[in-house]
Amino acid sequence: MIKRQAKVDSAGAIASAIRTVETEMAGLTALSAALEGRLFDAFCEAVRLIGDISGRVIVTGIGKSGHIGAKIAATFASTGTPSFFVHPVEANHGDLGMIGRDDVILAMSWSGESAELQGIINYSRRFSIPLIAITSGERSALAREADTVLLLPKEQEACPHGLAPTTSTLMQLALGDALAVALLEARGFTATDFKTFHPGGKLGASLSHVGDIMHSGENMPLVALGTSMPDAVLLLSQKRYGCVGVVNDEGILVGIVTDGDIARNLSRNLAELTVDEIMTRAPKTVKPTTLATAALGLLNQYNISALIVTDETFRPVGVVHFHDLLRIGVA
Repeated sequence: MIKRQAKVDSAGAIASAIRTVETEMAGLTALSAALEGRLFDAFCEAVRLIGDISGRVIVTGIGKSGHIGAKIAATFASTGTPSFFVHPVEANHGDLGMIGRDDVILAMSWSGESAELQGIINYSRRFSIPLIAITSGERSALAREADTVLLLPKEQEACPHGLAPTTSTLMQLALGDALAVALLEARGFTATDFKTFHPGGKLGASLSHVGDIMHSGENMPLVALGTSMPDAVLLLSQKRYGCVGVVNDEGILVGIVTDGDIARNLSRNLAELTVDEIMTRAPKTVKPTTLATAALGLLNQYNISALIVTDETFRPVGVVHFHDLLRIGVA
C-alpha cells in the first residue's frame, strides 16, 4: 500500500478544491447541453421505457459506477419508482434470479467495456429484458447491446492525472437523478407520497401534517365568549399551551387569549374582565393538512408558541404547540 504524508498548504488546498469544483461544473454544463441535443431523444425514451414497465428498475455497475448506481437505485425507490441495485459479480453467481421479465435494467459503465457486466447483459438479451445503458463508450460492448443508450460527454476528470473517477461519476449521478425526478413529476408524486417512503428521521418529521400531531378533543383549550378572565386563566394553566381559543355560540373561533395578552393587561383588574375585552381577534390558525414545517414557519414568523387548528368552517379541531414540533424533530 502506497501512503505518503500529506504536506498541507492552505492556499494550495483551496486552489485545488476550486479547480475540482470548476472542472466538475464544466462536466455538468456539458451534460445539460447534451440533454438539449444528442441525449434528448434517448433520455425521453428511457423515461418512457421505465414509466411503462410493471416491474422494477434494476440498477447495476461495477467499481465507482456501482457505488453511484446504488445511490441512484435508492433515489428511484424513494421517489415512487420501485428499484434495487444488483451487483454484476453477484448476478453471475445466482442473483440474476432477482431480475424478472417485467423489469428494466439500467447498466452503468463509463467505458462500457466492464467485463463483469457481460453476464447481466447476456441475461437481458436472452429474456428480452429492456436494457438502458449509461456510458461514454459510444461503440462499447454495453452500448451495442443496449436498447437505449444515454451517452455521457467525455469531459475532463477533476483528478490531475485524469484517472480517478470524479467528473464522470458526478455526471452519472446527475443523469440518474434526472431520470428519477422526471419520473416523479410524470407520475404526479406528491409530498404525501414521499412521506410514505420516508417515515423516519428529520425528513419524515418535516413531511408530517399538523393533524398527525395536534391535540384534540378534551385536550383543546377553548372557552366561550363572555368567559371571565379568572376562568380563562385557570384553563390556560391547566392545559399548558400558553393560550386559550375563544369561540362564539356557533363554535366558530373568534379570538385567542395568550400569555402575552395577559401580560399586556396586568395593569387592569383581570378579575373584572372577560376574554372578549383582551383577546386577540383573527388569530393565526392552520388546517390539519398543513405540513409541520409550514406550521413551524408561522410560529417563527409571528413569534408565537402555539396555533389553533381549524376546519373549513373555522371551527377549532385541535391545537399544536412548538413543543410538539420539537418532539417529532421538526424544530
